[in-house]
Amino acid sequence: MSLNIDEIRSLMTDLENSSLREFKVSDGDFSLYLSKNKNTTVTNTAVAPVQSQAVQETAGENGSEKSEHPLAKPAQSGIEIVAPMVGTVYLQPKPDAPMFKKVGDKVSVGETVAVIEAMKLMTEIHSDVVGTISEILVENEEVVDYNKPLYIVTPN
Repeated sequence: MSLNIDEIRSLMTDLENSSLREFKVSDGDFSLYLSKNKNTTVTNTAVAPVQSQAVQETAGENGSEKSEHPLAKPAQSGIEIVAPMVGTVYLQPKPDAPMFKKVGDKVSVGETVAVIEAMKLMTEIHSDVVGTISEILVENEEVVDYNKPLYIVTPN
């Protein structure tokens, strides 16, 4: 079983309009949990990027040749600010307002960098790191998953 984003949004709306407080479905590798219970604290943890092995050893004539994998993606340097929940991310406070952060902007701990809307609830996303925004990984009004990287910050 798997659901597309429209089906999940429909379930969220149905839950919002019902007297149920929680909903959970699991089938094999698929699991979905929705809750209307208040979450008093949303913590946002900075996750260090995982270093991928971009160099693959191959046994050549001398047995020590190395070549880069053609699909290898260069490792991002910096610390990620990630989405603490599923929802629609807004990179600006209002449609006509400037973005919270642009590439090259300084960011400090506790500073609002985005807002995520989930079930008509707007949650501010705050930075847990001091540094400079080096990359924005999402588009404004994009639907994001839990733990999806939003920004890459180069620490000071």
